[in-house]
Amino acid sequence: MARLAAFDMDGTLLMPDHRLGDNTLSVLKRLRERDITLTFATGRHVLEMRHLLDKLALDAFLITGNGTRIHTNEGEVIYRQDLDPSVAEQVLHSRWDTRASMHVFNDTGWLTGQEDPLLLKAHAYSGFRYQITDLRRIPAHAVTKICFCGDHDDLRRLRIQLNEALGVRAHLTFSAFDCLEVLPVGCNKGSALAVLSDRLGLTLNDCMAFGDAMNDREMLGSVGRGLIMGNAMPQLIAELAHLPVIGHCRNEAVSHFLNHWLDKPDLPYSPE
Repeated sequence: MARLAAFDMDGTLLMPDHRLGDNTLSVLKRLRERDITLTFATGRHVLEMRHLLDKLALDAFLITGNGTRIHTNEGEVIYRQDLDPSVAEQVLHSRWDTRASMHVFNDTGWLTGQEDPLLLKAHAYSGFRYQITDLRRIPAHAVTKICFCGDHDDLRRLRIQLNEALGVRAHLTFSAFDCLEVLPVGCNKGSALAVLSDRLGLTLNDCMAFGDAMNDREMLGSVGRGLIMGNAMPQLIAELAHLPVIGHCRNEAVSHFLNHWLDKPDLPYSPE
């Protein structure tokens, strides 16, 4: 029996409209009744996630910014890591051959240089939104992560440029088809979950995790039970081919799997 359950949000726990379904909320409460610790492991900002937890009345740890921050149920920061200032400075001030928009995250929130209302649809439920600012004026020593949003093929070409410029000084990952992230070295959901598990006196083998994108790869591959969404990025399914695929987020596949796991743990699971 897993003692800690870790959930990606977008494309996993949340439905395509970026809302949490009633069945999903119900099964999360069932897990807590069984004394299973919950953690939400997401690229979203902690300010947004605290707001969502308050709305949902859920007791959970938070791994936010794709592993750059860990917060307790009470809001205490137990782990933090920012980009190397030289990396942040280079990304912010270089000219990149891309049409993608740039977005910067730090403890104050989400910063970008241009309006893009389409990006706000994913945050309609929480009301979290960006602040328009001159990105070149942001202090490089306080940048948590930098994201580029745009066409997937364009982002793949941008990743080559970033790799050549940054080398081993940063970790690059796709958190979605249309989002490429620049993160601190060694910073991912898997490494953050290892820190949290250790603090709770657990091992990664005591954990189960759910995800759908490449930023979930380290987490899914390191836990005792990793589960991939049916709507996952093909690259993720290919790299973790040994893990089961449970179904689509639009059908609340996480709740479908967990109810089966709680009620019929000895029977094989069939995706919804």
